[in-house]
Amino acid sequence: MDEVEEEPRGPVGKAFRLSAADSLSLGNALCGFLAVCVLAWSAIHQLQTAHKFVIEPRYFATAAVLLLIGATCDLFDGLVARRFRASAMGAELDNLADVISFGFAPSIMVFFWAGFSGRLPLWLAFVAAGCVLLAGVVRLARFACVKTKSGDFMGLPIPMGAMTVVSIVLLFQPSYVTIGAVFAVAWLMVSRIEYPKPKGQLAAVVLAWIMINVACLTVWAAWPEGGDTLIKVGASMQIALVTAIPLRVLMFKREQRKGRRESQEVL
Repeated sequence: MDEVEEEPRGPVGKAFRLSAADSLSLGNALCGFLAVCVLAWSAIHQLQTAHKFVIEPRYFATAAVLLLIGATCDLFDGLVARRFRASAMGAELDNLADVISFGFAPSIMVFFWAGFSGRLPLWLAFVAAGCVLLAGVVRLARFACVKTKSGDFMGLPIPMGAMTVVSIVLLFQPSYVTIGAVFAVAWLMVSRIEYPKPKGQLAAVVLAWIMINVACLTVWAAWPEGGDTLIKVGASMQIALVTAIPLRVLMFKREQRKGRRESQEVL
């Protein structure tokens, strides 16, 4: 009797049905793509007209607004998937969208910021941009494979890492110090430092922070002089937040070790 080949089992048909959460993931990817388009158009337009590229804050602010909208989609796609339903390819779509919006787009921004400045070697701009991209890819791959006991994130989450890189680009001129800060953010993404997951009230605070930054960047893009103070405050808060969490974690672990030593001495 001839062997009959078994048909593949599983939700093959359902895998191609997009859920509401998948639509948000696709919106995230689209925002990242549009951010790169804005930066590319800025460079091409200036090279065609002025034959040189000078960073225009409005274009960078517009790209940052798109990335913040993408971050909002990324925040909500998980909530929507838990509240309603997730498709069979939801997790993969989410990771692919994050690579575009929070890996590729910020790395392009870093390259334009540092590479066209004339203040840093071109090779250093390439390396910094590549580190941002690769750290984001490794961060996402590890997130899919490694779970922490506490349930928190291991390493700086890629959306927060991307927003910190964007904040550095918006706040400072390229220099060896500021490019070092970009490398530090890339290292934080692949580090073992645990960052709390935005749940409950923390998720609401994160969403409010994103909305405020979107408003500030929109004002800055439309009216650069008037919105300058707003964006400086928002970007400074982002950098301070990312810096403060590792310090707090280190202090907490130090207190834990001290408590264990004291308990052992008592025994």
